[in-house]
Amino acid sequence: MKADNAIIMAAGTSSRFAPLSYEQHKAMTVVNGEILIERQIRQLKEAGIPKIYIVTGYKSEQFSYLIPKFGVELIHNPNYLTRNNNGSIWAARKVLRNSFICSSDNYFSENPFENEVDYSYYAAEYADGPTAGWCMEEDNEGYISSVTIGGNNSWYMLGHTFWSAEFSTRFLKILEAEYDLPGTANKLWEKIFMAHLDTLKMKIRKYDPDVIHEFDTMDELREFDTSYITDTRSNILKKLASELNIKEKDIFHIQTLKGADTEAIGFQFECPKGNYRYMYRTGKMEKNADISSLTASLGKTVSFTCG
Repeated sequence: MKADNAIIMAAGTSSRFAPLSYEQHKAMTVVNGEILIERQIRQLKEAGIPKIYIVTGYKSEQFSYLIPKFGVELIHNPNYLTRNNNGSIWAARKVLRNSFICSSDNYFSENPFENEVDYSYYAAEYADGPTAGWCMEEDNEGYISSVTIGGNNSWYMLGHTFWSAEFSTRFLKILEAEYDLPGTANKLWEKIFMAHLDTLKMKIRKYDPDVIHEFDTMDELREFDTSYITDTRSNILKKLASELNIKEKDIFHIQTLKGADTEAIGFQFECPKGNYRYMYRTGKMEKNADISSLTASLGKTVSFTCG
């Protein structure tokens, strides 16, 4: 079947990618000299995908320049703060056909897209040993028969998917029926898929190692693009380094801090001078913020205004 379009989901806040995601959308991260979402758009166009939609939400204004530059169309997801990615699927429901569903923050070392696709699939790489990924098993016909979170020596979900028009129709029918049920708002669309494997037929598209890359944290990005070791491109981290009289490379093990409502409120990090926590709210760093239950084991608190 011929692909009708691609839908790049770019609505989320990517809180684990702190502090870069506080300053710009993760999709705008420059990796090996290319902006992540621009590289993906170019690869889709090179594969002959006729129409590209981007579902926006967080920092949506940063995507406007892509319209004249690449001829993409933006779809706004107004519920990006209150729903998981099923809200982005719902926002794009009118254009779902034979569609690639992509994440805006993936980096593909090789172009994985094509304009003729034989079946619905989820991209995967193989974990040799234990993994925390979403591991898939196949039935005798090659369709996904089970998905478990975590496993050993398994193909795990990573990267894009392709939905046939039939798959899109079936998924949207299920999503419409479950959309307003308690608990649905917080579900990944993959969780809904997992609950309906008998109806939603999809295969595994298996890729070689190091074709699909995903960077959840600054530390993971630094492993792939080593230029970020000495230049984080983050005004927050640059100011932190200046305040602590250290170099950017000395700030590492960055982990997001979340409040009681799971909203990102800052991050903790390590450096040669010890462990620190950095509180971020409405553009400011707050000293002694009320998160003692979350951070009692941490060391000092750094506080200053950014931006």
